[in-house]
Amino acid sequence: MPAQPQTTTMAELTKLIGFDTTSRDSNLPLIDYVVGRLDALGITSTLIHNAEGDKANLLATIPAADGTRTGGIVLSGHTDVVPVDGQSWSSEPFTPDIRDGKLYARGACDMKAYLAVIMAKLDDLVAAKLSEPLHLAFSYDEEVGCIGAVDLVSAITETGLKPRAAIVGEPTSMRVVRGHKSVNVIRVDFRGIAAHSSLTPQGVNAITAAAEFTRFVESMAQDFKADGPFDDAFIVPYTTTTVNKISGGIAVNTIPAECTLHFEFRSIGADDPTELIERFRAEARRIEATMRKQQQDVGIEFTVLAQTPGLDTPQDADIVALAAELGGLPSPDKATYGTEAGLFFNAGIPTVVCGPGDIAQAHAPDEFIELEQITACEAFFENLLTKLAV
Repeated sequence: MPAQPQTTTMAELTKLIGFDTTSRDSNLPLIDYVVGRLDALGITSTLIHNAEGDKANLLATIPAADGTRTGGIVLSGHTDVVPVDGQSWSSEPFTPDIRDGKLYARGACDMKAYLAVIMAKLDDLVAAKLSEPLHLAFSYDEEVGCIGAVDLVSAITETGLKPRAAIVGEPTSMRVVRGHKSVNVIRVDFRGIAAHSSLTPQGVNAITAAAEFTRFVESMAQDFKADGPFDDAFIVPYTTTTVNKISGGIAVNTIPAECTLHFEFRSIGADDPTELIERFRAEARRIEATMRKQQQDVGIEFTVLAQTPGLDTPQDADIVALAAELGGLPSPDKATYGTEAGLFFNAGIPTVVCGPGDIAQAHAPDEFIELEQITACEAFFENLLTKLAV
């Protein structure tokens, strides 16, 4: 029989899953629980709240044996989960259910198992005589665009912690992943002029303008596919872009005055996201100018909703070798999904993504993690303790 996760880990995972931290809701009950656990061990936490005050990032440092608090390694994870709305579950989403060697629950895979292992190891981490500090960095709103981690990474840099590396515990099946694409989410609002559909020259059709922009996005997608640049470490080895949501119009016999579309692009390292945004923005301006040849009181608003930087840690970075030494599985592949790791990387912190579970199970109904993956993550942290012991 495969080794089973430790009782303490399962207890922590049950506790963390029981906090419904769907991104639209507060994560403060979970954060307060972590703060309480750290307080009991004499570790001070810093909370970085959102503007509304109903969510928070947590930053805490377990110092080295000599009291050093700078340098060291960041252990990073997000506390939020995606909704279960409209999904058909075989068990209660926020109560773990173990069946056939798998634990089913929302967040089991993405990514509370990783956080649970850290929480279960807290006593050992604090009691150990570490050669360098460990920094816990738990964020909010990763699932809606890595929003919380922006301020969290800023706090790490502004307070001068200067970590030498970071490990982001997103589900990689414990593979050591050193790269992923950037993720950029954009909303475009088209404002035309309404008119009766029998008097089309009197109106400006916002849906037609949105359709023209959609065609441009699709043409860009086809160019990326045909001409690259390419990076064969990705399953899809080129930058992708697609319109994923569109709404507009009020009636079949009315020229629509309003239309909104959302699109995203995911760029490989060889494509500059800033330059791509400007290409899309320029097309929006061109369409707007065409609309204004019909009537002046029209316009297009182009809004970048979220940007998750790409990750491209060099193969020879120390953290890549360290993660493999600790039990992470070396891999040439780069992740298809975005993570907060790109924010650490952009801040000059060499970073890898390595955590338990398979991303294929994340966000789905009956999300699960194999118990063997939790055990592998426990071994990873036990090896980390051994490695850093003075």
